[in-house]
Amino acid sequence: MLDIVAPATRDGRGWSPAFLLGINPETCIGCGRCHKVCGRDVMTLKGLDEDHNIVELDDEDTEIERKVMVVVDEGACIGCSACSRVCPKDCQTHGAG
Repeated sequence: MLDIVAPATRDGRGWSPAFLLGINPETCIGCGRCHKVCGRDVMTLKGLDEDHNIVELDDEDTEIERKVMVVVDEGACIGCSACSRVCPKDCQTHGAG
């Protein structure tokens, strides 16, 4: 049987990870700060078209209104919340998973 250990800091204090659950495309400004602090490639930059659909940036047939960050690999998130601490728009949702 597998023993499950509660998350803790190096000195043994309890710690609850807060995983990235989503990014609000209405408030995200696509600055990339969250992507820069994340070493796990959890999110990437995409485009938002005039109908507010998230599209690839390399799609030459689609006109981009603005850029936004989106979650692309939520399973890679370790729950450190570094991304939320650098976000100037507080557009991310974090939780237990």
